[in-house]
Amino acid sequence: MKKKSKDDKSDDLRPEYDLRELLKNGVQGKYADRFQEGTNLVLLDSDVMDIFPNDKAVNEALRLVIKLTKLTMSEKKSAPHNKGAYSST
Repeated sequence: MKKKSKDDKSDDLRPEYDLRELLKNGVQGKYADRFQEGTNLVLLDSDVMDIFPNDKAVNEALRLVIKLTKLTMSEKKSAPHNKGAYSST
């Protein structure tokens, strides 16, 4: 099988995918201002998006997850290591 050269600009897109049709509603630079401000953009899956009404709700839930993770980690560190907990002695 012959490798394609970098100069080979043949289109491997299937005929049923018309880029002009797929991209007609796209907006170039839609998030450019946010990007320049240093804002992190995250695309949520639709099932997650249905649960959270806005960015504040998402941030609140994520902060709660962080607190719970820290709490769990600190409990693991402070728990006594009882090696004989299940021994019959």
